[in-house]
Amino acid sequence: MFPLYDENPTRITPYLTYGLIGMNILVFLHEVSLSNAQLEQFFQLYAVVPRQLTTNFAGEWTTLFTSQFLHGGWWHLISNMVFLWVFGNNIEDRLGHFKYLVFYLACGALAALCQWFIGMNSGIPSLGASGAIAGVLGAYIIRFPHARVMTLAFLGFFITTIRVPAMILIGLFVVQNLISGVASLQTAANMSVETGGVAYWAHIGGFAFGMILAPLFGLFRRDEY
Repeated sequence: MFPLYDENPTRITPYLTYGLIGMNILVFLHEVSLSNAQLEQFFQLYAVVPRQLTTNFAGEWTTLFTSQFLHGGWWHLISNMVFLWVFGNNIEDRLGHFKYLVFYLACGALAALCQWFIGMNSGIPSLGASGAIAGVLGAYIIRFPHARVMTLAFLGFFITTIRVPAMILIGLFVVQNLISGVASLQTAANMSVETGGVAYWAHIGGFAFGMILAPLFGLFRRDEY
């Protein structure tokens, strides 16, 4: 199942959600313009390299934020941006533009730290917006527990659209990551986008922090911008 749009109206134009999507696309277009050697150097500079963060946190902490705008492939980028497009607008609407930006970046940074904690000595770059977007999903599920999302469903050779409760769609995301995260603890230090791995604990951490932080940022105060 792949989300297309939710059915909750917004009161403000989600400029920051659009801006974040645009920035991620621009950075990825820059990535694909680089040679393999240049791309590796780019990731070493701006992605979270756990071993470097462990040995030099003061010099590497900014990668907790810059890594959120890097992606390891077209599908990595597209899937992340679709989820941000579908779920981010309503969270931006409820938090307001500035709080939403701080919330998004904070969830992404904390998610990256969760993955770092699992494999502190790994030399493989960790990157992607997934942790921040998982935080958005955590906020969404507690603010709109009964919402439905129009979803693209693949039924064998047939493709159709169905309305799915957001609780089910996001719940499947959480359960899958919990199962995979626990199963992958033995090899967590070796997971990366480049080798086909997924930073499950960044997703889990981002989701949990999203649920915790969003109410503190005013998720349930409808009149605040």
